[in-house]
Amino acid sequence: MTADDLLALLPILVHGGLCIVTMLAIAVRRHHATIAVLAAVSCLLTLASLPVAAAAAPHAVTALVMIDGYALLYMGLLLAATLVVIALSYGYLQLHFEAHEEFEEFYLLVLLATFGGLVLVSARHFVSLFLGLELIGVSLYSLIGYLRIRRGPLEAALKYLLLSASASAFLLFGMALMYFQTGTMAFGRMGGALGGEAPALWLAGFVLALVGLGFKLGLVPFHLWIPDVYQGAPAPITAYVATVSKGAVFALLLRFVGDVQALQHGALGALFGLLAAASMIAGNVLALLQHNVKRLLAYSSIAHLGYLLVALLAGGSLALEAVTFYLIAYFIMTLGAFGIVAILSREDRDADMLEDYRGLFWSRPWLAGTLTLMLLSLAGIPVTVGFVGKFYAITAGLDARLWFLVLLLVANSAIGVYYYLRLIVAMVEQPVWIAGRPASQLEMETGWTTVLSLGLMVSLLLWLGLYPEPMIDFIRTMVGPLASPVAAIPS
Repeated sequence: MTADDLLALLPILVHGGLCIVTMLAIAVRRHHATIAVLAAVSCLLTLASLPVAAAAAPHAVTALVMIDGYALLYMGLLLAATLVVIALSYGYLQLHFEAHEEFEEFYLLVLLATFGGLVLVSARHFVSLFLGLELIGVSLYSLIGYLRIRRGPLEAALKYLLLSASASAFLLFGMALMYFQTGTMAFGRMGGALGGEAPALWLAGFVLALVGLGFKLGLVPFHLWIPDVYQGAPAPITAYVATVSKGAVFALLLRFVGDVQALQHGALGALFGLLAAASMIAGNVLALLQHNVKRLLAYSSIAHLGYLLVALLAGGSLALEAVTFYLIAYFIMTLGAFGIVAILSREDRDADMLEDYRGLFWSRPWLAGTLTLMLLSLAGIPVTVGFVGKFYAITAGLDARLWFLVLLLVANSAIGVYYYLRLIVAMVEQPVWIAGRPASQLEMETGWTTVLSLGLMVSLLLWLGLYPEPMIDFIRTMVGPLASPVAAIPS
């Protein structure tokens, strides 16, 4: 390891070291507020190390990891989202645990999952890919089932365990076939070894690996247990799974597809198109049938992954920009929506039914207004970041002449407006009364960290919806040099 290697790896090293510090702090003294603050400071310090690492970027650290603008941008996105999840989790955990329960390890598991995400977004080799993916997965098993006093989280954790095991099996088998065909596990070298034509064995391996990643992303038809996981997991962890976990995997998929030049093979392009169409249609149609808000948002996320695949299929620099901007928009909208779910949750269960939101406007107008903005943005209404993200995806699709997929994207966005509006209408209806108070008032007290987080999400949603040019320019600068020469990858 050289000094440049250590400098490039600084965010990963800092975050890994702070995970150890957090673990030792828990062993020395258990105190909820102290460990929560330490977890938040860990993310902030890692964020502060990103500009330092940028001085050495782009830099390949062995054949396993590439630290470039693309990796650093996604590291910043994952760390910022983790900060929001930590802020949402503090009050939620205090509400859902008895005084004798211990929940400091919750924050350690969140940090470890984010550590896996940092490895994943910088991976350029199957070994680092698998290590990052398993770090996220193993941490999430425990986080999803952390509320062991309730049946729902335990069932969701078991289903996620089986889902992740299936994903790993497909992924490993696909990796073995691709390695057998090309003799390398480095993405860039694999693309160079294939040349312009991919043998059937390598294509079979790629499809199996894509199935494994499809399970993690919840793409149709690998989505069947994803709504169950969303429904059963604690609300802050549902937000984490929907954003940090999926965002890291999609960032890895985008780099992998580009490095091996998968879209140059017509069969793989058709497969991605089929997955995009199926995810958009099934996600939106099934969301129409939901009365559970967390399941509704789960099917909505499946549809949004389909929109992202349309942008990915466009290929080239415009696709990179469109996918990255859309993911940033998706993070903002999803964290904001699940943040409201976490605030409205009660001791015995999460606020995941439509009735829990009936009349919210009359009891807590600022919460209703925040959720309304998030839902309108998810629907792609103008003046929100969601509209700009969908416009960017449509532009990338039109530029690549993906006429059919673009038409599907527009049509499914129109379908999505209905179920988002159904929740908005419920919030302005007359409230349901329980014990002399509106049901929507029976939530926990809103702490200042939660208010700050939601305020930041609303500000970003409107700012990037009205004035997205600075963010677009920043994204263009960071992801532009993604396609680095294969020769730069050390053996």
